[in-house]
Amino acid sequence: MSVESLTTVSPATSRPILSRDGISQEDLKRLPEVAQEAFQSFSQSTTLKQRQEIVARALDILEDRKDELAWEITEQMGRPIAYTPVEVMTAINRSRYLNKISDSVLGEKGIVPGEPETGFKRYIKRKPVGVVFILFAWNYPYLILVNSLIPAILAGNAVILKPSPQTPTIVEQVTDAFEQAGLPQNVIQFLHCGSPNMLETLIRSPLINHICFTGSVEGGLAVQKAASSRIVNIGLELGGKDPAYVRDDVDAAWAAEEIVDGAIFNSGQSCCAIERVYVHQNIYERFVTEVKKVLSKYRVGRPTDPEIQIGPVISKRARETVLAQIEDAVGKGAKDDTPANETFDSLPNEGNYVKPTLLTGVTHDMIVMTEETFGPVIPVMKVEGDEEAVQLMNDSEFGLTASVWTKDVARAEKLVEQVEAGTVFVNRSDYPAPDLAWTGWKNSGRGVTLSRFGFEQFVKLKSHHIKDYPK
Repeated sequence: MSVESLTTVSPATSRPILSRDGISQEDLKRLPEVAQEAFQSFSQSTTLKQRQEIVARALDILEDRKDELAWEITEQMGRPIAYTPVEVMTAINRSRYLNKISDSVLGEKGIVPGEPETGFKRYIKRKPVGVVFILFAWNYPYLILVNSLIPAILAGNAVILKPSPQTPTIVEQVTDAFEQAGLPQNVIQFLHCGSPNMLETLIRSPLINHICFTGSVEGGLAVQKAASSRIVNIGLELGGKDPAYVRDDVDAAWAAEEIVDGAIFNSGQSCCAIERVYVHQNIYERFVTEVKKVLSKYRVGRPTDPEIQIGPVISKRARETVLAQIEDAVGKGAKDDTPANETFDSLPNEGNYVKPTLLTGVTHDMIVMTEETFGPVIPVMKVEGDEEAVQLMNDSEFGLTASVWTKDVARAEKLVEQVEAGTVFVNRSDYPAPDLAWTGWKNSGRGVTLSRFGFEQFVKLKSHHIKDYPK
């Protein structure tokens, strides 16, 4: 039986740029077997300190290659070259932080003592779970990958990586860097695969001990369904419909600059991008005016141009989805308030370009306010005050992040306590911090990455109850 061929199509030109062979049935069967062998050896033959040193060396190697890695991201998923080096370095620095704090969770400091009892020694230790299967998305491939890969390796697990076919070289670069850094063979393996049936086979394998998936809600549900016949933990980082609330005491120009960036950076293709904006009625018109000023300065075009801020969306299908949401909103009474902009009006003929679009007069009857957009659209809705804003922010199946923008930080802290989201911001957005837990509420997922809590899904607890031998 022949293996599938996977082709990566450039979002900027709609032309094929590279291809990879999928995996054969025989290799698929062998993959978790080899991973289990590697796990048994790696977990028993290395100390945490040795694993930390391997991670540190691998990160140095990746940093040396940052320009090459950045170019690959730009070519494969379309983010402008002005920004892709930042992703690479942010992923490296995030990983260095996780490496630094791993002692407090996985080392001697992470051992949890039981209550003192004469004649007994009692404590809880963390042990690696085994083989971790990581399926990750294309939109921030290095950042998403390291969230799971680094703690998994530090804990002593073996991993199998499955990248998006859109960004296949990421696993190749990371695996090579870790092998050069001294990671034992087969502790990291990867496969290129587009077949749901083959992925389901791997998910159902009893040799897979933990699964991490980052992607759409639809994809997460498919992974969950495939694993439903097994007792296996699954970490899910899924979609978002993240709201922002602008109170009437802010400087409208400052808030507009920040919120536009939080909404359309990476062409809006972020699970934590701002996708709904609620603005107090007293400042609504002024805020809309300032957003127009900000948008008029943005440049859309080929992502290889260092002057460009907004590139294409990932695919023709994604473009059609974004345009359909805009059309639905306008058809139901919203206004396309996008300002005149030379680059908006002369988008490249090839590729999947969408102009950054400002919609005003939106309501929750429009799908642009309820379904994930994943594109450069800024829908703005007028609200009477705090109570209405919080009610609308919570009127969603998603709960990843939310932000409140105000001079009254104390009031904002009280408001965000009422908001149903795993991360809440005041006067900031779209920023997963490595020292804070990254977790989704409602349909935005389950489980935690980042912070000390991000290690917990990659370990299992083992209680030790040791009694002195009678004298």
